[in-house]
Amino acid sequence: MGIEHQTVFGLPPVEFVHLAADLGCRYIAAVLSGNPVNPHGYPPFSLRDDAALRRRTIAAMREREVSISLGEGFVVRPGSDMRGYAADLDVMAELGVAMVNTVTMDPDLDRSHDEFGTLAEMASERGMQTTVEFAPSLTIKDLDLALAAVRHVARPDFRLLIDTMHLARSGHTPADLAAVDPALIAYAQLSDNTLQQRGTVYREDSINRMVPGEGELPLRDILAVLPPDIVIGLEVPMLSAAQAGEPTEERARRCVQAARDLLTAEALRPPGTLRPLGAPSTAHPSTIER
Repeated sequence: MGIEHQTVFGLPPVEFVHLAADLGCRYIAAVLSGNPVNPHGYPPFSLRDDAALRRRTIAAMREREVSISLGEGFVVRPGSDMRGYAADLDVMAELGVAMVNTVTMDPDLDRSHDEFGTLAEMASERGMQTTVEFAPSLTIKDLDLALAAVRHVARPDFRLLIDTMHLARSGHTPADLAAVDPALIAYAQLSDNTLQQRGTVYREDSINRMVPGEGELPLRDILAVLPPDIVIGLEVPMLSAAQAGEPTEERARRCVQAARDLLTAEALRPPGTLRPLGAPSTAHPSTIER
């Protein structure tokens, strides 16, 4: 289990490492600079420019046995060139990042596919894999388009990232996910929400999600069909709770415990039983650590 950077709204990296370890998580997902949405007023940081901060972060990860499972921030935009991310990839490799994630906001799908291939090759040269994420607000809007991108790039180290909110909001069911070759799924991001968009724009819901198990997404059925050997990162930004004063540690603790409850409930469920799709997830008391 990991904690994604959006969940902690710009918490500096050394403190982020300690928070994850304190909550029993082995992984964090990272960006190289602070989150622009910063309700707690955390000081700005730049892993890109601050070598001393990188050294402190690496030391903290070694001390607490936490690693960076996913590096974010690699976006295809109209007219951009993924080769411009070479220095950022060098920093990610220095930090021991296992995978980097990409999305596209370029409406040109063919060009986006080519840029994905360039990024995947550059990441591979530095010992990292690459994932592609889809969301209704992006050019790669759904699972089918993401699979087409994977087929185009045609590399074993370029695979899918499944975000539970984006999966459901793009109209897909757990059965759709079950039909995908598990070898093509490299990473998952877990959160909950309503099935229908609440905000006037998609971004409003993306930064104001729900604790896993408290919304309408069929999380247990999604977890049941995900590969068992991937990192599950908790991407649960809850802007309203943060603005109301709930500390980052308390929000993260609630999400970690809820995710463990869901995973335990899934492990205890008799094989072949499914909840009706769209019914709220129900969690059972956690009896194991993941």
